[in-house]
Amino acid sequence: MFEKLRSLLPKKFRNDGPVIPVVRLQGPIGMATPLRPGLSLATASLPLERAFSVKKAPAVALIVNSPGGSPVQSRLIFQRIRDLAKETEKDVLVFVEDVAASGGYMIALAGDEIIADPSSIVGSIGVVSAGFGFPDLLKKIGVERRVYTAGENKVILDPFQAEKPDDIEYLKNLQLEIHEIFIEMVKTSRGDVLADDPEIFSGKFWTGGSARDLGLIDSLGDL
Repeated sequence: MFEKLRSLLPKKFRNDGPVIPVVRLQGPIGMATPLRPGLSLATASLPLERAFSVKKAPAVALIVNSPGGSPVQSRLIFQRIRDLAKETEKDVLVFVEDVAASGGYMIALAGDEIIADPSSIVGSIGVVSAGFGFPDLLKKIGVERRVYTAGENKVILDPFQAEKPDDIEYLKNLQLEIHEIFIEMVKTSRGDVLADDPEIFSGKFWTGGSARDLGLIDSLGDL
């Protein structure tokens, strides 16, 4: 409808230049609820599909502003972007705002070109799990916890039990597997320009300028 109306305007009032759809991907990545908005494949799919469906657009621009979250949802969003780009033969331009770290950077890897502000925070290519332990708290407040399981490892990493070396080793092995997937994605997407620096995969993060020097992004700028 918009295109038809625009065609009726005198030429001097028309802007016949290319139109680039923009999709904003922001917030923590993972389960989103009405009280906790965030990014997931379910919330991102429709805006992405609408943007890539604009036939005359030569590219789609993505604004990424996320500190990360679920590695699964991050990779699913990344893959959906690449699939749509391939299906529609469009370039993907990613613009980093405040932060594209961890899962946020994984999504940014979907861009054919990544642009960031000089003060943006970029990187954090690693995997983290965090929690608290309360093994002595229940005793102090006089509460007895009762847990019944089928399967000896069903309560692995229970915060109300003392840490077990076998549980920690198991968790670290899972983290290493996920980290390797992340590293491979970075090398595949940025391999031609990526600096030969092992610190890139250490979990560190950088400003936009340093990220450019390391090959994590292509240039400095904004939308």
